[in-house]
Amino acid sequence: MPGIVSFVCIGSNLGNPIGNCLRAVELISSLDDVDVLQRSSLYRTEPVGFSEQDPFVNCVIEARTTLSAHFFLKSLQQIENDMGRIRAEKWGPRTIDLDILLYGQNTIGDETLLIPHPELHKRRFVLVPLCEIAPDFVHPAFGVSVKELLDGLDDRSGVEIINMQSANSHKQNKEKWFYI
Repeated sequence: MPGIVSFVCIGSNLGNPIGNCLRAVELISSLDDVDVLQRSSLYRTEPVGFSEQDPFVNCVIEARTTLSAHFFLKSLQQIENDMGRIRAEKWGPRTIDLDILLYGQNTIGDETLLIPHPELHKRRFVLVPLCEIAPDFVHPAFGVSVKELLDGLDDRSGVEIINMQSANSHKQNKEKWFYI
């Protein structure tokens, strides 16, 4: 499929976060004019901004789309709504969160959409999974690779890869964090 290669961060910390993230990938894959090319591993991540909540599960997907960035955003927001997303408080708990991180080498800045995502370069929970699938992708505003952004990151928040075999058989350990 021709189109723009985009990266979307997926996150959840309510209900079944692993199931929510995997379901979101399925729903994005089912969109017309969107092909999911790859998904990072799932990561258990420390909350950022509002720390008095459960850890998140995050991953990043690479998708090729012929949708405009704004229509892609509307499609992702519809998936969030369909999955029960309630926008109660900034950085608060959520069933699902879908953020367009990058849309090719495009930069977009208007009242409804900012691309590249304005916090992308500051967040370990985004850069670790993004670096897993696209370490050499160059940030269009900064001119450096995702790996270089991760290597220079000051954020030391916890990011732990989820072993899917043990995720179903062991209780989450909120005290154990690995710094990747």
